Amino acid sequence: MQKRILGQSGLEVSALGLGCMGLSFGYGPATGTKQAVELIRAAVERGVTFFDTAEVYGPYLNEEVVGEALKPFRDRVVIATKFGFTFGEDNKQQILNSRPEHIREAVEGSLRRLKTDVIDLLYQHRVDPEVPIEDVAGTVKDLIAEGKVKHFGLSEAGAKTVRRAHAIQPVAALQSEYSMWWREPEQEILPVLEELGIGFVPFSPLGKGFLTGAIKAGTAFGEDDFRSKVPRFAAEALEANEKLVTLLAQLAAEKNATSAQIALAWLLAQKPWIAPIPGTTKLHRLEENLASVAIQLDQSDLHKINQALETIKIVGERYPAALQARVGR
Repeated sequence: MQKRILGQSGLEVSALGLGCMGLSFGYGPATGTKQAVELIRAAVERGVTFFDTAEVYGPYLNEEVVGEALKPFRDRVVIATKFGFTFGEDNKQQILNSRPEHIREAVEGSLRRLKTDVIDLLYQHRVDPEVPIEDVAGTVKDLIAEGKVKHFGLSEAGAKTVRRAHAIQPVAALQSEYSMWWREPEQEILPVLEELGIGFVPFSPLGKGFLTGAIKAGTAFGEDDFRSKVPRFAAEALEANEKLVTLLAQLAAEKNATSAQIALAWLLAQKPWIAPIPGTTKLHRLEENLASVAIQLDQSDLHKINQALETIKIVGERYPAALQARVGR
């Protein structure tokens, strides 16, 4: 497995990490703990050193699974987790909360569930408009000084917020959605990250499964599957966006690869400080994703792909309105 450094932070991670959310949250019933632990450990055996979780995934369940799975390999892996929410009485309502005292509470809980004494990369999960980002960065700076956290990250933050946070405590990485069907970070975010020396960790690099080609216009999602509420996964949007899947399949055939592998190879080719975190619950998909690291796309390949992408108009918002309001701030 190839390694990458996230910006100027010195934090070395596998070129592809593993997004662990889907094992416990967001895409239907949680995977059984034994099966989830086995999958995470299989990733370690195949050279993955970068694992992403958050207290909100479950809530709490995913951190417990990741902690259990990685305990025997703790000195070989980088664990990233996130704070930024409190939860309603039913643990389903997510309320933004990045007050300094809550950050400290969240970190203590994460350390306990992850069975570790230090968090390698701690992200603010979403920007809290009620708390100045300087206070958030300052709190994490103190936690780093105390040895409880190694690196500071942000998720779905806007360029101005990234600059303000970075001025208080260097930001090692920004985590946001980025893929062939969500390219907004190219406009403002990637140039700022390059200027400041901050790594980029794309989540949903396979478009929440869409770019694999396995999701069709008639695909139905259960109520406990996040995609059932996403406009981009409505039947008419899926049908309109089928052109992108067709393009990917053609590119994959030319490279003797799968659509997922081309989508990941394209992301890896954008910048050397990008480390995507595709998630999966299946071993054969994990192996398929990891094989994308070996696919080399040269400048002519990338030019051809980008020209083709420019001809495709993607239909549908990537979040329901309430969640869309929480990103890019």
